[in-house]
Amino acid sequence: MWDRLLTDCHVATMTAIPGNPLGIMRNAAIGIDGGRIVRVGSRTELAGFRAREVTALGGAWVTPGLVDCHTHLVFAGTRANEHAMRRAGATYEQIAEAGGGIVSTVSATRAVNMEELIAQSQRRLHALMAGGVTTVEIKSGYGLDTATELKMLEAAKALGVEEPVRIVPTLLAAHALPADAREGPARDAFVRMICEEMIPAAAKSKLATSVDAFCETIAFTREEVERVFTAARANGLPVRLHAEQLSNQNGAALAASYKALSADHLEHLDAIGARAMAATGTIAVLLPGAFYSLNEKKKPPIDLLRKEGVPIAIATDCNPGTSPLLNPQLAMNMACALFGLTSEEALAGMTVNAARALGLAHEVGSLGPGKAADLAVWGIEELAELGYWVGLSPERRIFGGRDG
Repeated sequence: MWDRLLTDCHVATMTAIPGNPLGIMRNAAIGIDGGRIVRVGSRTELAGFRAREVTALGGAWVTPGLVDCHTHLVFAGTRANEHAMRRAGATYEQIAEAGGGIVSTVSATRAVNMEELIAQSQRRLHALMAGGVTTVEIKSGYGLDTATELKMLEAAKALGVEEPVRIVPTLLAAHALPADAREGPARDAFVRMICEEMIPAAAKSKLATSVDAFCETIAFTREEVERVFTAARANGLPVRLHAEQLSNQNGAALAASYKALSADHLEHLDAIGARAMAATGTIAVLLPGAFYSLNEKKKPPIDLLRKEGVPIAIATDCNPGTSPLLNPQLAMNMACALFGLTSEEALAGMTVNAARALGLAHEVGSLGPGKAADLAVWGIEELAELGYWVGLSPERRIFGGRDG
């Protein structure tokens, strides 16, 4: 006897079959036992199976729980003033040079204790969960010293214990350079600290599941990123990269050479980078919230990604400065309206492809036997509504086979 049987629903399994790229099953049912999906089939096919609890969903749509595969959710303070600066014409670089940007969040994050850091971050997590997200990647990067970077990862881990959501922590120590380490020996020493102290500590404590870096003119060079990636590999951690956001630093090709899980942003991606990503299976993570907030004009090369067969994921990039976005449906809508994705690509971008970007496709992002029962149930008539409505919340949310 199963724990639960969901009936009277339409299901997007996100497992592609010929002529049915989203794996849509109408008039379906889902069997759940021990927090795992045991069977997905037609309503009549599963009618003979017994369960301790049977829930009729009244014709609702069921998708995998949404996967937000790129966030900076854990931080303290606010940078709302930068919104005003940006509206007055200040650029990303000018705000950073004026002492704003990432460094200002670093100061606020260092100043709070663990309890306050968790409390501030929990509010943001609740907003994502209310939008149907069941898996959230959370990066560090607002510490810029070992103690604070680990504190952020510990806060992320605590959120996963307290809330019915899967947290995927990422060490982003190579996010920004401290004000006193932007050049010369001090800069080299900071990169060395990341490689020799922060990465080994995060790996040994099992607080991080991967290592990320920001390859850009205002951040880290290709050579510095290579040092970080080499250290990550030596400590058994896969890598990801903020690449080609503001300029083309050939970061995507570099990420692919290290078999990175993903390269993210990609507004300035070129054909060489796209082909390299396709060859190694590196996922393209698009972040329309940052594009929108920064009022950028150069869009990611969607047609190039399609041509080369690079899977496209979408994420909120929730962060205090350049993407204060806590609505996954808005991220999907923006991906369609601003970047030209189809509604099918948008849904795949926050389910199966987002799971691939985290190395979790075996666990979440699609619905099938053996997968985690992380589901979102939507009170909609057509699946395309998920990339259409702004602010639509699930009718009901189920996580690990239990109501969330």
